[in-house]
Amino acid sequence: MSYQTLIDAADLARLAEQGNVLICDCRFDLGDAEAGRRDYRAGHIPGAVYVDLEQDLSAEPTGTNGRHPLPDRAAFAARMAELGVTKDGLVVAYDNVGGYYASRLWWMLRWAGHGQVAVLDGGLQAWIESGRDLDAGDVKAAPGDFRASAEPLMPVTEVEGIEANLATRDHLVVDARTAERFAGAPHPLDTASGHIPGAGNRFWQNNLTQAGRFKPAGQLAQEFADLIAGRPPTTIVHQCGSGVTATHNLLAMEVAGLPGSRLYPGSWSEWASDPRRPIAKD
Repeated sequence: MSYQTLIDAADLARLAEQGNVLICDCRFDLGDAEAGRRDYRAGHIPGAVYVDLEQDLSAEPTGTNGRHPLPDRAAFAARMAELGVTKDGLVVAYDNVGGYYASRLWWMLRWAGHGQVAVLDGGLQAWIESGRDLDAGDVKAAPGDFRASAEPLMPVTEVEGIEANLATRDHLVVDARTAERFAGAPHPLDTASGHIPGAGNRFWQNNLTQAGRFKPAGQLAQEFADLIAGRPPTTIVHQCGSGVTATHNLLAMEVAGLPGSRLYPGSWSEWASDPRRPIAKD
């Protein structure tokens, strides 16, 4: 069976017993950069390696390229190979916050050209609730042979494209932040308040049920159809504060059968770094 979006705990356990999967723990805390690694060492899904948002999934921020800029594709792929990713092997990412961070790894591996990657639906909680145990300590997998493909499986739109879209409106920008931040409420992570002119808003947590699982595909399809109002998915560009939770909306569209949308990696933290760029509030 092919897994390219989500996987449940039972299927993950079965594949792990067969040794056919690399499991990646993506837990992180924006307020405490070491919390995720501490929690991983205290207890993680057996065999899981730890993947750090800022050390493994981001380049160095410069102050103008966003808080979590993308690394070079080839360098990222090489780092993933060091962690154990193979060119044909399945990778499953999980966290403990509904896929907030796991979706970033899912998207980045697709961006680098890896076809078999999924997010554990329900995350660590789903694994625990299924009655399965955790292991403590660190895991180091054997190095893999993954290399970046010539072309990404997931495209991006850089800031120049977002600037041009202010006039053309060829794309609909979808902001994954809360409605309050989108409307202009101050937030500690934001250097300026508001949103990109013309953008729509879908808070990433709206993709989840109260139990922390992704909503059914049909429900997601209807909700996104209401938002994009007949636009082809290929004209949708996702952004958030720094290019992390935007990938959750992108994953949800893939689950909904609406493939082909894009990520604006720099997101609001890049956009707002230049005072010449316009800001909308409503």
